Amino acid sequence: MQLFKLKTRLSKFDHFADFAREFKLSEHDLVITNEFLYEPFMKSLNLPCHFIMQEKFGLGEPSDKMMNTILKEVKGVGFDRVIAVGGGTVIDISKLFVLKGVEDVTEAFERKIPIVKEKQLVILPTTCGTGSEVTNISIAEITSKHTKMGLADDAIVADDAVLVPELLKGLPFKFYACSAIDALVHATESYVSPKSNPYTRLYCRAAIEIIIDVFQGIAANGPEYRFERLGDMLMASNYAGIAFGNTGVGAVHALSYPLGGSYHVPHGESNYQFFTEVFKLYNAKNPSGDIARLNDLLCVQLGVNENPYPVLDELLGKLIPKNKLRVYGMKPEEIQGFTSSVLQTQQRLLANNYVSLSEEEIREIYKVLY
Repeated sequence: MQLFKLKTRLSKFDHFADFAREFKLSEHDLVITNEFLYEPFMKSLNLPCHFIMQEKFGLGEPSDKMMNTILKEVKGVGFDRVIAVGGGTVIDISKLFVLKGVEDVTEAFERKIPIVKEKQLVILPTTCGTGSEVTNISIAEITSKHTKMGLADDAIVADDAVLVPELLKGLPFKFYACSAIDALVHATESYVSPKSNPYTRLYCRAAIEIIIDVFQGIAANGPEYRFERLGDMLMASNYAGIAFGNTGVGAVHALSYPLGGSYHVPHGESNYQFFTEVFKLYNAKNPSGDIARLNDLLCVQLGVNENPYPVLDELLGKLIPKNKLRVYGMKPEEIQGFTSSVLQTQQRLLANNYVSLSEEEIREIYKVLY
């Protein structure tokens, strides 16, 4: 059984300009980014690259429509390398642009075309949660299906992941908090995955320890404290990405996708709503094994003797409030619809649960959180 792999080279620079110089950005590079990152970090460098500003093609998280519109924009542009400088949306889009012969990204997500890598991929994350710079996964809303789908294939793994802490400076606190909570979800879901092993648990443990420590610092000192720990949180997100890139994630992600797809709830915020409820059910069904070791780790970090999840909920609530699902517009009759959607479209994730969840148990989670 394979235990661990990391195909991506890792680099770190204090400034984007240092990266641009070291990687020799040129006219053969397609840079997918955002205007709010281009203006302070790239514009003055007068780089000869072809730039795409993602937000000009749609707001929010990635969708098949957004990706296909950008595909048309860059058709005929000669480039050998894709440089992704952004958060989860930019990164998930960029991964599809390294593939050969993509005309409609839905065909790639549904694997109706061969998944073949044609161009190099370099990723600079500008949030501290996705870990996507080191995973083989791209997630997008498939508008015709009203849910999100994932493409998991080594063809979309980045050749280089580059950590530049200064790129996080302009991230508003809510986006910072949601993405950092997402990284904690990645680390904890990876820790209890059936594919978890001593190598991945090393990265999970390191990510969990850093993230909770930073969260406690923010709770004690206020949101501005995050600027003292940008490098730490970026590294923790990367650790979590390395871990779940090897093990996968499970029910927290699976249950969050219908909410995100139907009501455009940002990925990290959507995961947050389901996080501890799923883990409470895991504990109820099988309190021994990896989840017992995870609980011990959380108890130590949170300073409690047992049952860390109420205290964890309290800590996360000091960053951003946890909402009832109805706050986002979800209707009571959608409880069954969301449950059915998860069972029909998210088997890739459900197969990676700590313990299997029945249809009734999934439906009950939606009811409790509604």
